[in-house]
Amino acid sequence: MSEIILTIEGVDPVQLYGENNAKLNLLRKAYPDVTITSRGNSLKLSGDKKYTQEAKGKFELMVRYLREHLELPFQTVEDLLGGSNPFEVRIPVNGDGGDSVILHGREGRPIKAKTRNQKRLVEACENNDIVFAIGPAGTGKTYTAVAMAVRALKNKLIKKIVLTRPAVEAGENLGFLPGDLKEKVDPYLRPLYDALDDMLPMDKLNFFMENRVIEIAPLAFMRGRTLDNAYIILDEAQNATPLQLKMFLTRIGPNAKCIITGDLTQIDLPHHQKSGLVQAMAILNGIDGIAIVNLTAEDVVRHRLVKEIIKAYDIVETEERARRERKKAAQNADNEPLEEAKPEAGEQK
Repeated sequence: MSEIILTIEGVDPVQLYGENNAKLNLLRKAYPDVTITSRGNSLKLSGDKKYTQEAKGKFELMVRYLREHLELPFQTVEDLLGGSNPFEVRIPVNGDGGDSVILHGREGRPIKAKTRNQKRLVEACENNDIVFAIGPAGTGKTYTAVAMAVRALKNKLIKKIVLTRPAVEAGENLGFLPGDLKEKVDPYLRPLYDALDDMLPMDKLNFFMENRVIEIAPLAFMRGRTLDNAYIILDEAQNATPLQLKMFLTRIGPNAKCIITGDLTQIDLPHHQKSGLVQAMAILNGIDGIAIVNLTAEDVVRHRLVKEIIKAYDIVETEERARRERKKAAQNADNEPLEEAKPEAGEQK
């Protein structure tokens, strides 16, 4: 038996342990043979020497990460306990040799690519003119895309940001909302406003919006336009029809970049309409200058339960797909015509 007592200095134990000890419980779950007891600024590890030493090493990495980055995301703790070293996952951003900060938002807060696939998304945006970012809710697709666009605007690489979404109802009817057209569509564009609020001071954001340096509009308003010297983001692209998505992609001017985000598990189009996102990815995959980045439940940066919710739904949907395929295969087998029996040798027809 081995017993180790660690004293925590230079970091906030609440940030280190997580809300309701959520991050500390991850450590406990990873080392079930080690008894981990916390009291104030001290942590006691008891158990087999080999496992207590391993748990000590992981915990010290958690403390080091929090000291250096001033935050310790839940995903980082999971990656660390899964065997990866968060200090080695460094994709060059801003051309500074490896800092994951995309830009500094309001009050100087650093806005970072927090997960491995978010960092791949940043790298893809730097190296391609059109990027598809596909993944479930909460994986930071829209937020990362808006951060890349604001950074390009701040660096004067572009003159304009255009943010657009299809105005498709998720079980509600747009026509029943009060107000004029702008007031009707603004609720659908709210996530884009929220992301911008985090990244720009209110006075500057209002100036950009009033002078159309930043434009937010429904997808239908893109028809007939050519968007040059711009960063264009199409959000919720799974709800665009094939014709709409083709129309959007052909708006892009010679000095423009485009990010298309979507969640293929949340298509709100009527059943008789196909998603243009599925078709576009199949048609455009492999073209030089176009990249597809897939994010997963492991990239969720919302409440820790969102990841578990997505995984639970994925299991049910996978089982449902398998059930439908078995049913379809059985129906096809029943509908196959029986082969006519061939006459034996010497037997007359």
